[in-house]
Amino acid sequence: MLLLATAAIWGFAFVAQRMGMDHVGPFTFNGVRFALGSLSLLPLVWLEARRPAVGGTARPGGKSVFYGGALAGSALFLGASLQQVGLVYTTAGKAGFITGLYVVIVPILGLCYRQRPDAGTWIGAVMAAAGLYLLSVTEQFTIAPGDLLELVGAFFWACHLLILGWLSPRLPVICLACLQYACCALLSLAVALACETVALAAIRAAALPILYGGLGSVGIAYTLQVVAQKDAPPAHAAILLSLEAVFAALGGWLILGEVLSPRAMAGCALMLAAMLISQLYATIVGRRRPPAQVHTVLPNVEESANG
Repeated sequence: MLLLATAAIWGFAFVAQRMGMDHVGPFTFNGVRFALGSLSLLPLVWLEARRPAVGGTARPGGKSVFYGGALAGSALFLGASLQQVGLVYTTAGKAGFITGLYVVIVPILGLCYRQRPDAGTWIGAVMAAAGLYLLSVTEQFTIAPGDLLELVGAFFWACHLLILGWLSPRLPVICLACLQYACCALLSLAVALACETVALAAIRAAALPILYGGLGSVGIAYTLQVVAQKDAPPAHAAILLSLEAVFAALGGWLILGEVLSPRAMAGCALMLAAMLISQLYATIVGRRRPPAQVHTVLPNVEESANG
């Protein structure tokens, strides 16, 4: 239930992200949102600092933690920025499904590290490509600019996930999450000050979507995920967290009045199936697949995600 709640919060965050940009620019929204998210994790960072370090894990406050936070935060900034700008030109539902392709992209990028994806990854990749074609490519073989930005962003979300997978065994996870959000906030606000009009009145007008995106999808949902995945099997977590895209489409329909065509809905179904097959193939055939554990270190892939 906690993982289902996490997926719902992250999915509806796509709606908040679209609504917030009625008042502020995408970089202003992300800057304030991730700043709130970072602050919301400070109590957990304090609790983590009080616990003794396990094995070779670095202590909170060390240089390696700050360097790791800067590296992960930079990747998060690229993924979140492309996602947020893309939402100006596409729907929340389509953004949710296209962003969710990171679960298929991650094992494929693992080829760079001499990791061999299993058959489920390649089956998922083909299904995801077919689903993306139905969802985003028109009969004139063109793709909307917003959908293209979301697709490029999905690659950066995948890179962000691989970075977290590398850093999390070495660094305190919650402190790393807090620092990466702070880094993303600083980079976003720097771009906002250079390229957008930042006004307190506009930020106040977008307060509700920003609070949901910052405190809800980062602070609350991340905490729920950490607590839930202490006991939930990775396969179950993969299924439930993949429903983020479904909740994004549901939220877009209920709140924003977005409607997907039958062709687009078929594409969404294929993409969701691709996500599940990519994550669960090893479990189905009875073999253990360590990369599925990567969900345990993903703070939010809106960003999820969902940034």
